[in-house]
Amino acid sequence: MEAVGLHRKGEIGIEEIFNAFRKHPAYHEAGAIASFIGVVRADPVRESKARVTRLEYEAYSEVALKRLREIRDSIKKRDGVIEVSIHHVIDTLNVGEPSLFVAILGKHRQDVFPALSEAVELVKRNVPIWKKEFTTEDSYWVSTEHVDNP
Repeated sequence: MEAVGLHRKGEIGIEEIFNAFRKHPAYHEAGAIASFIGVVRADPVRESKARVTRLEYEAYSEVALKRLREIRDSIKKRDGVIEVSIHHVIDTLNVGEPSLFVAILGKHRQDVFPALSEAVELVKRNVPIWKKEFTTEDSYWVSTEHVDNP
């Protein structure tokens, strides 16, 4: 399994990521795995009494994959980090469904938590993935925080 990816709904899950970690040649050196699973929430981004019904994700795939690899490579250079896996779902997702999987395999728990937080923030800021929020009242594109255009 590739360490980073863009997927349709149901194509990736935390089990596949953990199984790939178990096959890593340095797995026996690991003492910790930290993971983040982003899920679609019902609260809209805009101030409203409306509820989110679904999100539609789109990506500039070529650039998104390049940036995911760059983030992975950067995080892997941190002391104590053995492997990094980052996967985003690009599809229509309902409330409660997972959209982002990030996992860090490391030597110690102190190594994995800061690396995990940094990886998630870098994905949110630097990867050209956009979402359209559909609510009980309307729909709109959620503004992004991308530092630069692809």
